Amino acid sequence: MIYLDNSATSYPKPQCVLDGINDAFKLYGANPGRSSYKMAIDTSEQIYNCRKNIADYFHMDFAEKVIFTHNCTTALNFAIKGLAKKGSHFIISNLEHNAVVRPLESLKKSGICEYSIAEIDEDFYCTLKNFERKIKDNTVAIICTGASNVFGVIPPYKSLASLAHKYNKLFILDYSQIAGVVPLDLKKTNIDIVCCSGHKCLLGPTGTGLLLINNDIVLNTILEGGTGSNSWDLSQPNYYPDRLESGTQNMVGIIGLSKAVEYLKKYQRYSIYNHEIKLMKYFYSNMKYFKNVIFYTDIMNDNKLYAPIISFNVKNMHSEEVAHKLSEFDIAVRAGLHCAPLAHKTYKTDKTGTVRISPSLFTKKSDIDLLINSLGKIAK
Repeated sequence: MIYLDNSATSYPKPQCVLDGINDAFKLYGANPGRSSYKMAIDTSEQIYNCRKNIADYFHMDFAEKVIFTHNCTTALNFAIKGLAKKGSHFIISNLEHNAVVRPLESLKKSGICEYSIAEIDEDFYCTLKNFERKIKDNTVAIICTGASNVFGVIPPYKSLASLAHKYNKLFILDYSQIAGVVPLDLKKTNIDIVCCSGHKCLLGPTGTGLLLINNDIVLNTILEGGTGSNSWDLSQPNYYPDRLESGTQNMVGIIGLSKAVEYLKKYQRYSIYNHEIKLMKYFYSNMKYFKNVIFYTDIMNDNKLYAPIISFNVKNMHSEEVAHKLSEFDIAVRAGLHCAPLAHKTYKTDKTGTVRISPSLFTKKSDIDLLINSLGKIAK
């Protein structure tokens, strides 16, 4: 099978990740931070090592502000609901995933807060103005994707973070689509909170996500319970990571994620991105002249930065039908709305969805050649 659905979950995983998971089951089966026997202590050390690996990878000063979650959706819920209060206001982009929109919509229906949607424009300065016009006195944070999970558009998120700070607001980045592909140095940005999955470009196991806190804010909790610390106190701890990590952790997934991050550290900055974007440009350049294939972004435009993600459609065919036909060639792609209806409404594809292809560092040119040949037969 040629797997081109890495924006959903990366596959295959590096061998070191599989080995790490196997070791976790055999060697680190105890609860971390709960007991003083050797396996419990060893498991705690493994969890800390992963926290430290991730802090180093994202250039964070404090490993304890690396919070493990089940996925990016959980991390975003922790961030949004941890900041929301009665009468508050958030600003999001028109390309956001439902992991951002649905928590805010739920809070809105509950009468807790409101949110506004700002448009990502082709023009950099127009985008900043669109967000600036939405800022209110009660705005708590600007939330923006690092890259559209449908169309690969990369908004000017670093500048939006600076805009937020100009008005003493917070900035939350959904980095799920490009964490592990596009480097992020949190010492050099104004980004306050980063949320991402561990199982996508970071190449870790499913069931892993990250909430990275890059300031001194203490988030309100939406989940409380046992942490192995201050057990005599009936209140949740007010320090990280314990404040947001209640219950038994996913040790197996976390240890696998640690091995994945160690693996990624071996690659030079942007080398993975350059490999993947080259493949997507190769695909685009070979398919853009097919009159029945519809593209929605020009990934060849060197004046704009895109994630290595392409969405397209075939005329007179629903996206799901195209994906099914490609599966008959043993090619795995994603079709539909990709849990991002705002993005599809923006690009007027909300009726048909799109076919999305997203490679990984393991994708080869020969894989894209087969995709081109197969799609050429479908779209003839």
